[in-house]
Amino acid sequence: MDPAQFFAASRLVIVAGKGGVGKTTVSATLARAASRLGLSTLIVEVEGKSGLSSMFGRPQFEYEEVTLAEADGGSAEVRARTLTPDDALLDYLQGAGMSRISKRLLASGAVDMVATAIPGIRDILVLGKVKSLERGGAADLIVLDAPAAGHAITFLQSASGLVDAVRLGPINSQARDVLEMLSDPARCQVILVTLPEETPVNELVDTAYQLEDRVGVSLGPVVVNGVYPDLPGLAADPDAAADAAEVALRPGEADALREAADFRRERMALQRSQTARLAEALPLAQIHLPYVFDAEIDLPQLDVLADALLGDVATLGEAGVGGAEDAR
Repeated sequence: MDPAQFFAASRLVIVAGKGGVGKTTVSATLARAASRLGLSTLIVEVEGKSGLSSMFGRPQFEYEEVTLAEADGGSAEVRARTLTPDDALLDYLQGAGMSRISKRLLASGAVDMVATAIPGIRDILVLGKVKSLERGGAADLIVLDAPAAGHAITFLQSASGLVDAVRLGPINSQARDVLEMLSDPARCQVILVTLPEETPVNELVDTAYQLEDRVGVSLGPVVVNGVYPDLPGLAADPDAAADAAEVALRPGEADALREAADFRRERMALQRSQTARLAEALPLAQIHLPYVFDAEIDLPQLDVLADALLGDVATLGEAGVGGAEDAR
């Protein structure tokens, strides 16, 4: 598949996954890859202080938009912002001509009382702002770094719940608009992230079916993060290799090299079995991102990941993008 076609499939990509699988790194990678194709990208972060800014070498950002990467040559800019329910409500009230009372409502705790009385109202405030950004063409591509998997389901399900709970008024209208966006594949798709390990794979499969059954979103390819790349020469005997290269190994080095090679082979075999099991349980295309052997991820590492993502996207067929509704 042409990578430009892949990124043009939906204006909003929601990245979700279990905590610790690298969801934020994948969000940054998607944005970096899209920007290199000339697509302006806006990353929307909803949980606060995710480390996203440090990947681009920028200070921590808040509600107001900031530029993480300037347009450079053939690359478009990458922008980011954090969305919170309180800030989204302020925006909404000010847009409705009620700016004088908006801050008083927040200061009085009225929003907390409403949130307690109407479950899901905080999530719909954030999703309503995302819908406004998407509808207003804030960027060629919006990447939403969603909450971790458990909260992601309730987060995305809030619209359908409020449509049923609140039958009239602006909340109902907002929820219907959000639901319409989430259920339209041309506007929105969800990309789930996992590690090639048993528990994350199990949780991803469960999350995928819950999202389709309870939210009705379109699922894009699964991103398998942290995959050990193939490494040639693991079967070579260290002593023989040293002799062939006419170098001398110190005592114990050959055994250490054999142990390291054994570990790497076992790890790669485990990852192959888990990605195969994932493919059997969930018939979605997979994008594999390599394990990054660095303490911190910044722009050079993001470029390595973006290269891998674009390379895998180029191998996807048309069947690789879409839902898993025919899986069972």
